[in-house]
Amino acid sequence: MKIPRLKTSDILFIALIVLLLIPQTRTPIQVAVNKLKMLVWTPSVEAMDNQKKVVPFSYKVRDLNGKYKEIPIGEKQVTFLSYWATWCPPCLAELPSIQALYNDYGDKVNFVLLTQENTQKVERFMNKKEYDLPIYFPQMQTPEALEEKSIPTNYIIDTKGNIIIKETGAADWNSTKVRKVLDNLVSY
Repeated sequence: MKIPRLKTSDILFIALIVLLLIPQTRTPIQVAVNKLKMLVWTPSVEAMDNQKKVVPFSYKVRDLNGKYKEIPIGEKQVTFLSYWATWCPPCLAELPSIQALYNDYGDKVNFVLLTQENTQKVERFMNKKEYDLPIYFPQMQTPEALEEKSIPTNYIIDTKGNIIIKETGAADWNSTKVRKVLDNLVSY
C-alpha cells in the first residue's frame, strides 16, 4: 500500500486547523487573518440615495469611570460610533486603526465606542493594549437605525444624522479614504 505524499500546502492547512483547535492560539490566529483582510478592505461610503438616517438623539451611556452622560448623535458634531467587544477577533484587529484615527481626529469627531462587557475587563484590556479611546457602556436600547446583530459594526454619522459609512466586520479605519471622508465632513 502506497502512502500519499502531503504537499506543503496540505501540511500548513492541517497545522492551521490544529492551531485553531487550541484555545490559546485561536484568537491570535483569527486576529491575524482579520488584519490581512484589512490590508485590502477599507470602509465604503454609502451612496447618497442609499444613505440611511438616524433621528438625532442623545445616547445614554456610562464611561469607564462610572459616570453617566448623554452623547448627542446626528447633530452638532460628526460621530464615529462603534459597537465592539474585547473577545471579538475582528474588533481586536481593527482597534489599532481606530486608535490612529482617534489620535488625529479626536478633537474634531465625536468618537463613541460601545461595549456590553464587564467594566473591569474592558479597563484591563485598554490598559494592556495602551489604547486611549473613549469607551462607553450603553444605558439605553440601541436606536432602530443603528441595530445590527454582529460586531464590530461601525458608523460615521454626519451632523444631520446621515449615516455616511456603515461597516460590519474588520476594516482599516485609518485609510486615506476614511480620512478624506472625515476631512470633508468636518470642514463644513
